Amino acid sequence: MTVTATSPGTGAPPAGTTAPGPARTSRWEYPALAALLLATGLSYLYNLSANGWANSFYSAAIQAGSVSWKAFFFGSSDAANSITVDKAPASLWLMELSVRLFGLSSWSILVPQVLLGVATVALVRTIVRRCFGPAAGLIAGLALAVTPVFALMFRFNNPDALLVLLMVAAVWAMTRALDDGRWRWLVLTGTFIGFGFLAKQLQVMLVVPVLALVYLFAGPPRLGTRIAQLCAAGAAMVVAAGWWILAVELWPADSRPYIGGSQHNSIIELTLGYNGLGRLNGNETGSVGPGGELPPGGNGMWGRTGITRMFDQMQGGQIAWLIPAALVALVAGLLLRGRAARTDGPRAQVLLWGGWLLVTGLVFSFMAGIFHQYYTVALAPAVAALVGIGAVLFWRERSRWWVRVAAALAVGATTATAWMLLSRSAEFLPWLRWAVLAGGIVATVALLVPLPGRATALAAVLAAAVGLAGPVAYTVDTLNTGHAGSIPTAGPNTGMFGGMRPPGMGGEMPGFLVGMDGGPGGMPGIGGGTEGMSGTYGNPGGMTGTNGNPGGMPGMNGGTGGTAGTTDGGTGPGGGAIGGAGGRDGNHRGGPGGGFLNAGRPSDGLVALLRENGDAYTWAAATISANGAAGYQLATELPVMPIGGFNGSDPSPTLEQFQRYVAFGQIHYFIGGGSGPGGRQGTTSAISQWVADNFTAKEVDGVTLYDLTAPK
Repeated sequence: MTVTATSPGTGAPPAGTTAPGPARTSRWEYPALAALLLATGLSYLYNLSANGWANSFYSAAIQAGSVSWKAFFFGSSDAANSITVDKAPASLWLMELSVRLFGLSSWSILVPQVLLGVATVALVRTIVRRCFGPAAGLIAGLALAVTPVFALMFRFNNPDALLVLLMVAAVWAMTRALDDGRWRWLVLTGTFIGFGFLAKQLQVMLVVPVLALVYLFAGPPRLGTRIAQLCAAGAAMVVAAGWWILAVELWPADSRPYIGGSQHNSIIELTLGYNGLGRLNGNETGSVGPGGELPPGGNGMWGRTGITRMFDQMQGGQIAWLIPAALVALVAGLLLRGRAARTDGPRAQVLLWGGWLLVTGLVFSFMAGIFHQYYTVALAPAVAALVGIGAVLFWRERSRWWVRVAAALAVGATTATAWMLLSRSAEFLPWLRWAVLAGGIVATVALLVPLPGRATALAAVLAAAVGLAGPVAYTVDTLNTGHAGSIPTAGPNTGMFGGMRPPGMGGEMPGFLVGMDGGPGGMPGIGGGTEGMSGTYGNPGGMTGTNGNPGGMPGMNGGTGGTAGTTDGGTGPGGGAIGGAGGRDGNHRGGPGGGFLNAGRPSDGLVALLRENGDAYTWAAATISANGAAGYQLATELPVMPIGGFNGSDPSPTLEQFQRYVAFGQIHYFIGGGSGPGGRQGTTSAISQWVADNFTAKEVDGVTLYDLTAPK
């Protein structure tokens, strides 16, 4: 394709021309790019250790994979390979290699994630620059770097970081295919998608229909060739993901770990059920709670579904800031390229990013299964890219009246969104929402009127400041705050389960599931607590304090305020501590044993006891649930069996298997008190009862311990 003339200062072709081609390099471009990437890397590294083990569920698996290649391959929770995490393992591999090289620490786990973040920013900039010039690329990269949920997840050890990078890489390969139509780019696109599957399974498939349809429409070759090339991309995707799935399926089940998250030890079941269709319809066997079809406008376990879900209380501050501007840019970009040739590169790229945003956003908005706020990081590249594209298109075509109206609409809608989101955290920088409102009104009016060049430039700068002020403030707050647990959230607003409000619970929990204890016959109790001592307790019989009433509903306290410190959950009769840090404060823990959503911090004495002669056993200890085991494993660096997997609901091991392990002297201690949503029934309860009936309990620093080598 030939490169057409570009508009001054943008590096992008005028509307109505065809080929994108690489934009010319401006003198300022590479210094600006270096500054963007350096600032992103350094800011993400800042205060990184405050996250501690981050998601201890994955950190324990990383520790296991750093000492056992078998655990590395399967993604096992422990180095003795009793059970895997409930995902494919690719997201763990880079972090496990880092720990092998540099030893086990928070930094060796999280620095690779930061590097993935810098790479993603650079790649989004490269993609957008190719069709729309250096200014658009840098704006897109900046918008991505300051998106709160992006800054959160690329300092965290969940699978989403690698998933997002590979999705962006697939878009990059597709844009190259749209440019020259070569087979190799289609094959590379499929390869990136396949490895994305190994990071977080079916979520990566949300971009596949968009990639395929855009190439089918705008690819340079003839239609028959385009179809054949897409088939080749599909084959590459199957190979890139299928080699690992085939290996797991063919490996004898009795010599590999149990597939966590499945009920029948099957990676296919995990893929299509718990991590697949179950996320859409809520039918998730082994999940932490019911989803399913919700009443119109109703709330379920994972929050309200509907077209406005991304703007709701829980999700809004993570991602919604620039969504209105991105949607306006999508429509304007398509209108501006409307008369271009079928193979027009800029229009194809707008379709790629716009399709990504619409398809993924709609699925997230209406899925009835497990949905957490941090999932919205998958929208961040599309939003940022469209904002960068829109900014340049609005500037270049500002002489058209309808483009000025579109630009004003984008700024006005962004201002209204920022006002709404900042009002939800009114005590956080209370002056900011007023400054954004005032600046947004001025910028919106100024963009509607044809002004002299300098005045228009000032209006554009003001509009950019208005759009980025909220995300930057939330991102700075995110960088300054430690995050740990299974469900982290960015910015000053935190809460539970995508907006779920348990019965009788008022207000938003500032901290997440800190110190949760269940009472006999009841569901787990939930204790709030923010950054310190305990919070305010409810009334007995309703929303109780740290311990649930016997036979009653959960005990919940929505703690407030407090000085920095830790909030420990005690052990309620009939149900152990299952709480832990989440949301913001990594100092919170659910007692020394940890629990369902985060690992605990066992005492030095308990760690020394577990380490004593620990190498002589296959497992130094066993306890209910993966997070219950994670704290002990990370402290001792010895295998600890997580009975029942993440939720305590996986039938692994069975009672008979556990009895056999004990008979052969493979497990030293059983640690009581661990629990989870599935931990009070079936296999886990049977194991707990058998241990209590046959071995003597002793208390060690507040933890109930059974020596399985010394029966009653």
